[in-house]
Amino acid sequence: MRHIINIEVENQAGVLARISGLFSARGFNIESLSVSHVDTKTSNMTMVVRGDDWVIEQINKQLNKLIDVIRVTDITTSGRDYVNRELVLAKVHCPSSKRGDITNLVDIFRAKVVDISNHSVTLELTGSEKKINAFLETLKPFGIKDLARTGSIAMIREFHDKTLSNHV
Repeated sequence: MRHIINIEVENQAGVLARISGLFSARGFNIESLSVSHVDTKTSNMTMVVRGDDWVIEQINKQLNKLIDVIRVTDITTSGRDYVNRELVLAKVHCPSSKRGDITNLVDIFRAKVVDISNHSVTLELTGSEKKINAFLETLKPFGIKDLARTGSIAMIREFHDKTLSNHV
């Protein structure tokens, strides 16, 4: 099963190396990893890993043993709704005769054109993994020249008013 794990850590040199070393030493694979500082003292890491309940339990136990780890949350099994996004930049072969076709795809997927040249266009899209994959499939016939894709980032949704939860 695919798990999105959020790890709040102290913003210290070497924390990422210790965490990735922990995974490597135990033969666990990290499918994607996103790290950013939250403030001067803490950073947030979002990892996507695959594994059964035993693997995820081991990952959680091992992460919680590390001194720099403040909190570990398996977002996918938290039992709460969450928001999950990825970002992709795709440079596509696009002579002027194909610009209309690309513009139609941009509108359909709610993507953005972030750069354009005589022979290519660079597009940006944010969305779920399924949306990103569908977008890339539709771009393949044009010829993808270059691609940069982030891993998943996720956040648990929080509702203060039950009436809002039905409308968001």
